[in-house]
Amino acid sequence: MRGLVLVCAAGVLWGTIGPAIPVVHDASGLSPMTIGGYRAFVAVAVLVIAAAAMRRLRECLRLGLRHWRRVTAVGVSTALFQLFFFVAVLWTGVSVTTVVCLGFAPVLLLIAGSVRRRRRPSVGQFLTITVAVAGLLLVSSPGGEAPHPVLGVFAALASGTAYAFSAEAAAPLSLRLDTLTMTTTTTSVAAMVLVPAGLIVPLASGDGVWTTDIGSWALIGYLGAVTMALAYALLFTGLRTTPSGAAVVATLLEPVTAVVIAVVFLGERLTVAGVVGVVLIMAAIGSLGRHSKEPAPQ
Repeated sequence: MRGLVLVCAAGVLWGTIGPAIPVVHDASGLSPMTIGGYRAFVAVAVLVIAAAAMRRLRECLRLGLRHWRRVTAVGVSTALFQLFFFVAVLWTGVSVTTVVCLGFAPVLLLIAGSVRRRRRPSVGQFLTITVAVAGLLLVSSPGGEAPHPVLGVFAALASGTAYAFSAEAAAPLSLRLDTLTMTTTTTSVAAMVLVPAGLIVPLASGDGVWTTDIGSWALIGYLGAVTMALAYALLFTGLRTTPSGAAVVATLLEPVTAVVIAVVFLGERLTVAGVVGVVLIMAAIGSLGRHSKEPAPQ
């Protein structure tokens, strides 16, 4: 149960990303991809400083190299999840991207787990995911016209696939590495993809990659230190005792948090469908604590 709470906390922190990025974009003119690159850089800097302060930097490097294959898999899939998500948002909008990406990931993990165990999913698992996806559909309000809707959906599916794979690959690794080592090594790998992409792609398209707005840099610092470094540390710790499929469902608190922030701080109105969606997601997450089993060490 403690692991599920930590995963839910990570979902809440991720829910602040959606409202923060438009604020940074409007104030600085930086693209979401560039903001994501700076966010990854800040996260790595915070984690490296923390490891050095605890005299664990050399140990992190040693253990990361020992498990380099799985560390690379988690880091690269995390980066691809974020990159495809940003692209999908630009092509098809936030609502469709959120529904497709976050809705597809738990379904994919349920299918993969059933195939691996050669056993059909239980009725409880099926109902939990069905209720969670239904709630996600209701929470995500329809957006405006999308410039590339079909390509955007494919990008969102790719993002959901990478998200599911990162959670699946991270679960056994979290049992072998301590939280600081795992978060530092995998985030460093993710940053090797996100930072160049956040600078090269905008420069190639003629967009700016720098701002003098201090408030934007403060929010970018928050996004890196809290929604990436801290949030992934919470996720990886929670994965030690929470199955990856349940963890992915639990992180659906992300859109719920984003909706609450929009209503409380940005003056948006929550529809009846949105209220029902929030209730359904909370009900699905509540059922995880009763039905999920702790994973055995791998």
